[in-house]
Parts: sequence; structure tokens; C-alpha cells
Amino acid sequence: MHIPENYLSPSTCGVLAAAMVPVWVHATKRVRETVPKDKMPLLGLAAAFSFLAMMFNVPIPGGTTGHAVCGTLIAILFGPWAATIALSVALALQAILFGDGGILAFGANCFNMAFILPQVGYGIYTWLMHRKKKGASSLRSELVAAGIASYVAINAAALCAGIEFGIQPLLFTDAAGNALYCPYPLWVSVPAMLAGHLTVAGAAEAIFTVGILAYVRKAAPSFGIEGLGATDKDASRSSRAMAALMCALIVLVPLGLLAEGDAWGEWAPEDVSAAVGYAPQGLSTGWMWEALIPDYSFGALPDWAGYVLSAVIGAAVLVIVFRLLAAGGKQKADFGTR
Repeated sequence: MHIPENYLSPSTCGVLAAAMVPVWVHATKRVRETVPKDKMPLLGLAAAFSFLAMMFNVPIPGGTTGHAVCGTLIAILFGPWAATIALSVALALQAILFGDGGILAFGANCFNMAFILPQVGYGIYTWLMHRKKKGASSLRSELVAAGIASYVAINAAALCAGIEFGIQPLLFTDAAGNALYCPYPLWVSVPAMLAGHLTVAGAAEAIFTVGILAYVRKAAPSFGIEGLGATDKDASRSSRAMAALMCALIVLVPLGLLAEGDAWGEWAPEDVSAAVGYAPQGLSTGWMWEALIPDYSFGALPDWAGYVLSAVIGAAVLVIVFRLLAAGGKQKADFGTR
């Protein structure tokens, strides 16, 4: 799902980045209106959960891998616009620090995972909750709605990514007719992206979403904007429960290394050349960002240790960033009476 550097043309990246600017502006305004400043650090915690979920790679038939995003989960807990901000910050961290997703493709990745995914997921979730049968278990209905919504939403994001990949060889070719960027047309890229997400990655998204949401509702009910007005005791209990969950995910994150292979559309140029018989010029010679901690690894450390350390660093940075945003941001709405 993370589109790497040079798989999309600079013009495609520019259009999608420009499309995200009004989205980010509106999302920032909505967050200031709907999320109290004292909840902003918790939004950072939610962003950290998404970051960790994306480290749990799962094998997909055909030799590729996929992962959950938890965009619908954050939208349910904090609202879809807050999810857009949280996921955008998490994606920026992944691209800059770990080289996971391209810098030039940042707008495209945010469009797919930080805009389409939470908006679609939240829309389906609210629609299903409004159609809930009278007398049905509230928690069970919510978990079913969250599972369905998250599954559909991640596939909507995958469809967008497949289209972005697939239009490249139709629009950008060299004099010989070879693709300059992603060489796979729509009739290859769209089925390939959807196949992995309709099966394994979609199931992973639903499992993460339902599992964490069930845990939150039972162990940390004041986590999220629905927890406004919670007592200090309840807030403290919720904070401890979420910290315990984060520690558990960090400990388990090396399981993401068990899945071998790259995600579809995230291959090195030489692998693409071996597959299609030529090296797309833009893919081979385009600008590349040198990440500080590439591929979540630290030279001398074993892979699992580097992965765990990367998880700790990423989660900590996200929590700190949102604490700083809470300290320096302005609150538009008064939540004191809610």
C-alpha cells in the first residue's frame, strides 16, 4: 500500500499532493473544533497503534505481503478528520525516518490511506450503526459494523493505489513505448492490488480493528472523544490499559518479519527489470530519499532487535509530536461543559 519513490510520475505525485492540501486544511480545522487539547496526546497514541499495525506484515498468495492500517479504527474513536491528521503524521514519519513510502509519493499515500480509507470506513460504520436492529447487543453490533467498514475501506484504498499505479504506463512512456514509471497497466495493477486486500490484508485490517476496538470498549472506555467528561480515575485506568496494549504490540512486532517478500508495487528497480524485461527510466534514475533508518533496521543489530527498536522509536516520536501539537495548538471549541 505504501507507494515507493519513482513508481508514480512527478506530475501524478504533484496532483495528488495538491488534492491533499485542502483536505489537510479542513481536517486541521475540524480537529480543532472536535478534539479537545487534552485528547490530542491520545490521538498520538492512536497514530502509534496505526504505525505498529503497519509493521505486522502478512504473507499474500503470490509471494507478496500486506498489512493493516487501522484507519477506520482511529476514525471511530476520534472522528474521520482526526484520523486523516493522525495517519498523515504516521505516514510522514515512515517515509522520512524509515524510507517506507516515497517522499514524492507522500501525497498519494496520504490520499489513499489517510483520506479515502478513514472517510469510507467511517461512512460505512455510521450507516451500519444507524441500521442496527432494536434490542441487538450494542457492542456486538459496533464490532460487526467496524469489521465490515474496515474491510471495505482498506479495499477502497487499495483500489485507488491500483489505479494510480495502472495509469502510469498509459500516460508516461519513452520513445520506444516502454513505461517510465510503474510498468503495469490498469488491467494488471488493479486486480493485483485488490486480490491481496480482498483476501489477506482486508482480513488483517478487520481483525486489528475489531480486536483493538473490543479491547478499548472493555478496558479503556474513556479512550477517544467519546470519553469526554471521564473522571480522572477512569482516564488513568484507560491510559494504563492502552500503554499495556502498546507494549504488547511492540513486543510482538517481530512477527511482521516472518512474512517474506515485498508488498505489490514496492519492488527494487532491478526486480522490476527482471520481471518485465526492461528497467523503466524514471524508476531507475529518479530521485531517492536516503532514510535515516532504512527498512526499520540498524546495521549491527539482529533484524528482530532493529525492528523492535524501530517500533519503540516510531511510537515514541508520534506520541511526542501530538503532545507538542496539544501544547502549542489553539482550541476553537469549548469542551468544558461536555
